[in-house]
Amino acid sequence: MNAAPPPEFDAFLLLIGKLNYAWANTESLLIHLIAGLGRMDKETATIVFLTLNTARARIDMVERLSKLDRTDNEQRASVLALTRRIQGQASLRNRYNHCIYAFDGEGGNPRTILMRIADRKDSLKMGQIDPLDASAADEITATIDELRRINRDIWRIIVDFGYPH
Repeated sequence: MNAAPPPEFDAFLLLIGKLNYAWANTESLLIHLIAGLGRMDKETATIVFLTLNTARARIDMVERLSKLDRTDNEQRASVLALTRRIQGQASLRNRYNHCIYAFDGEGGNPRTILMRIADRKDSLKMGQIDPLDASAADEITATIDELRRINRDIWRIIVDFGYPH
């Protein structure tokens, strides 16, 4: 029988919960960008947002709406800069949401095992292992901080361009 995970694992779970909370807040703000760029009310934009069932699809929608000829260059540049920043944080969020957590036989040495297959030219790569250590915690904290900054910048765009809110 395996021992219980080490107590510091609880701190990682709390960090991952905060990461998911920050990500969900950031992603939900895309509703306002869809509304403003798509020239629709917030209720309609919410339906569009909820119909698109992945973060990538929602970001793609925002980017495509910003690229319409009717969107002025300042708005387009502002929105595309933000969506690039959001995408820059997605890989870490995905890593911790699409993995399993493993421990050694004594319940120590916590690590993640990525549950994804990477196709290479002539091989497959599976089960990338990463330790849950101080470096991983710092990386998660930095991502949470960046998502908070992105949220503030999205709200600035919403206000500056008069998008529904």
